[in-house]
Amino acid sequence: MTNEPKTPSEGKPAATRSTVARIRNRPTAQVLVIGGGINGIATFRDLALQGVDVVLVERGDYGSGASAASSHMIHGGVRYLENGEFRLVRESVQERNGLLRIAPHYVKPLRTTIPIFSTFSGILSAPLRFVTHKSGTPKERGALLIKIGLTAYDSFSRDGGAVPRHRFLGRKKSLAEMPDLDHNLKYTATYYDASVHEPERLALDVLKDGLAVGDNARAANYLEAAGATAEGIVLRDKVTGEEFSLAADVVVNASGPWTDVTNEEMGFDSTYMGGTKGSHIVLDNPQLLKALDGRELFFENNDGRIVLIYPLKGRILVGTTDLEADIREPAVCTEDEVDYFFDLISQVLPKIVVDRSQIVYRYSGIRPLPRHEDTQPGFVSRDYRIVDGTIAGVPLLSLVGGKWTTFRALSEHLTNEALAKLGKARTVSTVGLAIGGGKDFPQTPAARTSWIEAHTAGLDAGMVDRLLTRYGTRAAEVINTLADQASVPLKSDPEFTAAEISYFAEYEHAVHLIDVVLRRTNIAFIGSVTSELLAELSTLLGAELGWTPAEREQEIADTLTVLHDMHGVTVSARATSPASSKTVAAGK
Repeated sequence: MTNEPKTPSEGKPAATRSTVARIRNRPTAQVLVIGGGINGIATFRDLALQGVDVVLVERGDYGSGASAASSHMIHGGVRYLENGEFRLVRESVQERNGLLRIAPHYVKPLRTTIPIFSTFSGILSAPLRFVTHKSGTPKERGALLIKIGLTAYDSFSRDGGAVPRHRFLGRKKSLAEMPDLDHNLKYTATYYDASVHEPERLALDVLKDGLAVGDNARAANYLEAAGATAEGIVLRDKVTGEEFSLAADVVVNASGPWTDVTNEEMGFDSTYMGGTKGSHIVLDNPQLLKALDGRELFFENNDGRIVLIYPLKGRILVGTTDLEADIREPAVCTEDEVDYFFDLISQVLPKIVVDRSQIVYRYSGIRPLPRHEDTQPGFVSRDYRIVDGTIAGVPLLSLVGGKWTTFRALSEHLTNEALAKLGKARTVSTVGLAIGGGKDFPQTPAARTSWIEAHTAGLDAGMVDRLLTRYGTRAAEVINTLADQASVPLKSDPEFTAAEISYFAEYEHAVHLIDVVLRRTNIAFIGSVTSELLAELSTLLGAELGWTPAEREQEIADTLTVLHDMHGVTVSARATSPASSKTVAAGK
């Protein structure tokens, strides 16, 4: 068993899947991309834009693996400077600034503050870490070292003034801005990075861009690469159990931390990967939310791990750990990790009380890092590389590494490699090319009001505003769908309409109930899941996907299992509002 998110029951009867049928009925392609995380999806989009006949397959749902376990950060990686990864930092800040422009509907500037408790600490140990990556007892980075790092970071980050320069404050001014910080601090340093508010929806936007190019681009989720023969790569539909072969001129393995496992299943031995486990918790704590004042706290724990605490969707995200992990075992956030997070909060915000009853969601994943032998997890390179191989007699490109921030640049490099194998030249650049609902996204209050007024189509302005937040300017497509149907709010969650749920199945490849609960919406992330909501969602999806009553019940049961086992969530009968949700952490 690989460490993938648990999926609903396989092999059950289902309505014909048109996405799979488009691939099965024409089982050839110039490029087959295996893996529907953000890097595989972005490569699919880039290849499609070049006019390549490309197929994308994903064994689970799109964005359900490592891409779903991120810290929701789009960042330049200031700490990578200490690792000497200057190329990666330069590329990361350029891509961060680029995503703020081409995906402004989901990628937002994030003010980040580092609390600092010493002046000179780390000056002597930092060079040793830089050279060996195997230092013994970690040393806290003091103000001088952080100042040097942020000054260098600014030199990479300016890009025409996309983000402000960093600033330092002494103790008195720091506490005036954030009075709940530990009063033993000496300074704070504040700089800007970015966060991605809806990573799974951003991935879907990139996918839709690729599919919109034309018939040369085909994709299906719950379709796995299960082997290789002389006829090509064997694909298995995980919904129906059907198998068929697809012949491709080039195969791209972008399955993230499962790259070696995927290669092994196709008969190619590789030992490229050595990912580490990272966990997060999501808290509903109004006091902590107020104390953060809209900014991220980013600091180093005394064990050398980097820690972040920041507000997101009215909740607080706390992460992350960096532990050795077995890719073949499920990655779950343990109680020890929860204790670790609570200790971190108490270190910098000692007056804030947190407990397990405030956890509305937890998650964990394996980073797609390279094999690293005895290098400490925190010093394993976050850069990426592409490795050549051969499978079923055709070129195989295996992606090692990659992160959310650099997905556009990475996919450009991977696409260029595939084009070279095909003897083709790039014809379209993705630099500066708007992504999905980021195109013409209104970024001032006046522009937003104008957009809403122009797209009401008989809908309530408040609903249009919510749709614009949720989908960017792609909300216009959703509004057109809603205009043909009764815009009836869900009884169990009036933030959504019945027509939207059908839209997820018809236009966004939702196959299972869990796809909607975790990735088409953020209802699980913010702690809004109730049994009434699951029943209502399963009825609406079932009507669209042709589920029998027994299948609807099985979908609910499967979803409850995933939420409990993978996310520590127990679902109760009813929640009066998201903030008072009866969705609680398991083991409370």
